[in-house]
Amino acid sequence: MIEHPAPADPARRVALITGAAQGIGEAIAQRLIDDGDMVVLLDIAPTVKDTAVRIGAADAVRVDVTDIPALQAAVHEVAEHFGRLDILVNCAGTCGRESFEELSPATWQRDLDTNLAAMAFACQAAVFPHMKEQGSGRLINIASVSGKVGGIGPVDPDGAGGRSGAGYASAKAGAINLTRWIARQAGVWGITANTVAPGPIASPMAAGAEYGVSQSPVPRMGEPAEVAAAVAYLAGPGSSYTTGICLHVDGGYVLA
Repeated sequence: MIEHPAPADPARRVALITGAAQGIGEAIAQRLIDDGDMVVLLDIAPTVKDTAVRIGAADAVRVDVTDIPALQAAVHEVAEHFGRLDILVNCAGTCGRESFEELSPATWQRDLDTNLAAMAFACQAAVFPHMKEQGSGRLINIASVSGKVGGIGPVDPDGAGGRSGAGYASAKAGAINLTRWIARQAGVWGITANTVAPGPIASPMAAGAEYGVSQSPVPRMGEPAEVAAAVAYLAGPGSSYTTGICLHVDGGYVLA
């Protein structure tokens, strides 16, 4: 999978980011690269290799995160090639926007598989054996304030789609509690696990959606770089005693 790997550098942390070909995932990758980390991108998109070259990532792996054996194999390969895995950021996601009336089993399952199951099993592969054996690690899972408020966007009284859907909101709520569960288990091994919950962010996933941000305390769309800054804090030395939290990056959307 790793075709043109950069040489391992024991003085730099190794980070793996899923869903990193564009949008929030790309911004997170760029921020960690700028902070001096060796970053590997993972995405289903064929453009992930181009993104890696453009932003100076160590390498990229094209994997469908819903293929759990392939996903876990990629995590193990990255850790084994570089000799360690310090940071895992789970950012891969899908967002159905069907109304509840039109919600299909296929959309429901896709959103749970991509946003929750893949996250759980990527964390499992990172911890066992790599982070546990090295006695350190940062797990950072990208959820959404959708998981706090039941979907982002105005509610249509006719029940039409548009706001983030039921499967997405349910998966993101699960991601927050999954991360808390892992945090309680893994702290004794020197591993922290935290969630970042973006609100309305100007990213490809949000294109064309109406979020009603004019009612938020900070009345604008957020930027991917603002989510990346939160991830950088949770990946950095200043958060060594921080685990199990859900950090909102939403301009106060949850408050509104």
